[in-house]
Order: sequence, then C-alpha cells, then structure tokens
Amino acid sequence: MFLQETRGHRAFDQQEFNHGFICGVEEKYLDLSALEQLSLGDPNRYKEMLGMFLESIPSSVLLINKDLKVVLANKNFITRSLKTQQQVIGQKLNLVLPEAITEHIDITGKVRDVFVKNQPTRGDRMTYRAPGIPIRTYYYSIIPFPWLGEVENVILLLEDVTEQVRLSEEIRLAERHLASVVESARDVVLSTDSRGEILTWNTAAERITGYSSWEARGRSFFERCAPEKSRELDQVFVNMRKADRPQTGEWELVTKDGNRIPISWIFSSMKDERSKSIGVVAVGRDLTEHRKLEIQLQQSQKLAALGVMAGGIAHEIRNPLAVCFSAAQFLSDAEINPELRQECVKQIMTGIDKASSIIENLLRFARPSSTTDMQPVKLLVILNETIQLVSNQAKIEKISVLFDSFDRDITVYANANLLQQLFVNLFLNAFNSMPDGGQLLITANRSEKGVQIRIEDTGCGISQENLDKIFDPFFTLSPVGKGTGLGLSICYSIVKQHLGTIEVQSTEGKGSIFIVQLPVL
Repeated sequence: MFLQETRGHRAFDQQEFNHGFICGVEEKYLDLSALEQLSLGDPNRYKEMLGMFLESIPSSVLLINKDLKVVLANKNFITRSLKTQQQVIGQKLNLVLPEAITEHIDITGKVRDVFVKNQPTRGDRMTYRAPGIPIRTYYYSIIPFPWLGEVENVILLLEDVTEQVRLSEEIRLAERHLASVVESARDVVLSTDSRGEILTWNTAAERITGYSSWEARGRSFFERCAPEKSRELDQVFVNMRKADRPQTGEWELVTKDGNRIPISWIFSSMKDERSKSIGVVAVGRDLTEHRKLEIQLQQSQKLAALGVMAGGIAHEIRNPLAVCFSAAQFLSDAEINPELRQECVKQIMTGIDKASSIIENLLRFARPSSTTDMQPVKLLVILNETIQLVSNQAKIEKISVLFDSFDRDITVYANANLLQQLFVNLFLNAFNSMPDGGQLLITANRSEKGVQIRIEDTGCGISQENLDKIFDPFFTLSPVGKGTGLGLSICYSIVKQHLGTIEVQSTEGKGSIFIVQLPVL
C-alpha cells in the first residue's frame, strides 16, 4: 500500500482521508452504511479496503496537495512510471511526471486551475514515452477533492488508452484501405438498403453511368436499371430477404444520356454486427467489351463453319448449275419442240431457285448477329432451316439426319441468327465425331422448364476426363488445323444469353447427346 506519512508535510491522517475521500466523491456514489458494516468499525479494515480499491483500479491515480506534491500514488502509476515509492510520494508533480508532459501540456497549471475553480478537467489526451518502453497514450482527468467546502487535494487519473488508440487507428486504416479498394475497382460496387435505396456508389459506377455519387445516393437502384427489368430486380431483392443467398444475373444500367450498358451482377446480403440483413451489396461488371469480343468470336466461328460446309455447298450448287447449263444448251437448238422448250425453262427456273435458296441460307447464317435483336421466333422453323443448311455436308459424310417433334408450334424469345449458329455448331460437332458416317437424331419437345432440344449422334463419344472441359474456349479434340476450339464455347455463351442451359451426356465409343433447354413464351 502507498498510504503513508509524507515528509515535510502535515501527517497524513488515514481516517481524515477516508472521510474526505468519501465526502469528496459524494455519498451518492457510495453506500456509507454498507461500507461501515463491511469494516465492522475496524479502521485498519477500512484502510485495507480503501487501499485494495485503489490498487485494483486499472488506471493510474495520484493524489496531489495544494503544494502540487504527490501525497498518494497507486501501484498502477508506480509500475508504469518505472519509479519507486520514494521517488514519487512527497515529490513535486513536475518531478514525478516526465518533463515533456509538464512542459507541453502544462499539467501543473491545469492542477492549479482545479484548486482555484473547484471544477474537474476531463477527457484530455496526452502521449509520452517513458524510459525503456514504447510510446504510450493516456487520457487524463483532474478531479477536485474537497474537504469542508475547500479543495485540499485533487486527484489526477491517468488511463492508458494506447491499445484502444492503436486499434482505432487500425480500424481507420482498414476503413481507408477498404474504401480505396472499392474506389479503385474497375467494376461497379454499390450498396443499398433492404428496399433498394442506394447508400454508396463508387467511382466506376460514376464513370459508367455518368451519375455522380451525390446524384445516385438516396435514389432507388431500380431507377438506374432498364425499366422493363424493375419487377424482375425487385423479385431478386425479395428472394435475398427470404433465402439470404447471393443472386446473379445480367441487367442493363441506364446511363445519364439514356444509353444502356450490359452489366453482369452479383448481389450479396449486407449484414450488421448481429448478422441481421440490413441491405444489399451489388458488384457489377461492364460487359460491353465482352459482348464485342463475343460477336467477333461468333463471326470467326461462323467463317470456320462455312469452311467446313464449303465442299457440300459447292456440290449442291454445282448440281442445279449443271442442269441449267444442259437446259440452256437444248434451248440454243432452234428446232427444239415446244414441250421440251417448256421443260428446259422449268428446269432452269427450278435450278436457279434452289441455288438462290442455298445462297440465301448462307447469307443469313454468315450475317453478323446483334445480341439485342430478341423477338418471338418459331423454333421448328429455325431447326428446319439449319438442317437444310448442313444437309449437303451430311450427304458427303454419309450421315443420315432425322428430325422429330411432337409439338408443331414452339415459340421462343430469341435471336434467330444466334439460334441458327448454335444448332449449326452442334450439328457440325456431331458430324466431326462420325468420320465413317452415322446417324444424327434431333428432337424438340416441350418440357417442365420450357422446350428441350436433344441432339444425339452415334459418334466416337467423349471421355469422362474431357467431359467437363468441352465448353472451355479453345479446347478441342479435333486434329490440329481442323478445329478452332470455339464452337462449343460459343454454343454455351449463346444458350446463356437466352437464359437457357446446355448439358452433355456421352459414352466413349457409343456417341453423345447434347441437351439444350430454352424458355418458351
């Protein structure tokens, strides 16, 4: 204990201190009767309890008299100051505290003010480094300690908040780092409340949409997206509140000048410290350049498919041209009878119509497709036209193509050119798996999920180790120079653009079945 008589001063009266301490702190903070009961009238017990109380305080405590000398110091201060009792008790305050503190903060002046004004000073902060230990940060308070209406002593409380300050600084650094990450991201990063009202809006969102953060905050996120998707997005937020699972999808953002930007979104729940969902964090990637690249790849794959079909197409066009040439030779004979003349004219017109139809199909297939050109289309019409387009190649490769559908009226919301490219790639992929000929069976029927198109071949099949790779870009099992490795990858992309699915079942040596599911109107 550090309750002792101080040299050169009035003897420290323990009972007087106890009474003064209790009165000075005010009885509303202490139950006197309970304290006296615990002491059982024993002053030594009273003294011991008070000493234990001071020693248990995690802060440093100094009791200072009017001469600015320390008359009491608890163990916490002695330990932290790296001094002995003799170096503290009875010494002037400016000799007990580090010189940097007494000069920089003028702690002695503040103590004098408390003696004069009888008003506490609270919550000031100071930082110093004691010899041999790292820098520490303290909050100090100076509290008057009155006796009979006069301030005889003051209490200096020093609370070590170094760790709290360090943690607070770490939190600020983490917050600044997180803010820097969000602001530096090239993707759109925003947050909303549970109703969809925008709370934060990063720099990428400003750059892409043209709306500044102050223009976006407080507005509904649905207002910034394509109007026809508002109900769909609202349902996404409802699903997140119910299932608390991330939601993904592609929805367009509308820019300030009215343009639409395709964005791939991931929505996640934003939670508070009690793991309660309080909003949504949305991360969106601009697909504009991705879409351009997809169109280029699709066009490249179309040219590759045209190259594969060139032999069959040339053969098919050569046949009607040969008939037209023969008929024209007959017509050049002036003595030809009217019936033969009429037949020759008919053959020429038929041949020209057939060649024209083949060329029209080629042009339709080779034409670049717009991913936004979505409209109701007759699925069976697309399938029939595509089968006709590859039929010549099928004949050359001795492959019989069978098409069957129980439902003659299936309408899907799609891009007709992209669907045709999807089926051409799947058909030619099947042809490649049957180098010695075979059979291709195509069926299209309604299912629980919409419409199911099955493309079944009798080819060489795909090994199980390669089955998960076939939709990867540039993965091909064809010999070098005979495949780009983009066909099935583009098929996957087209199906996803139409909100469908594509699966494959295969047995090595027995053939493969590609199953495409598309939503119907």
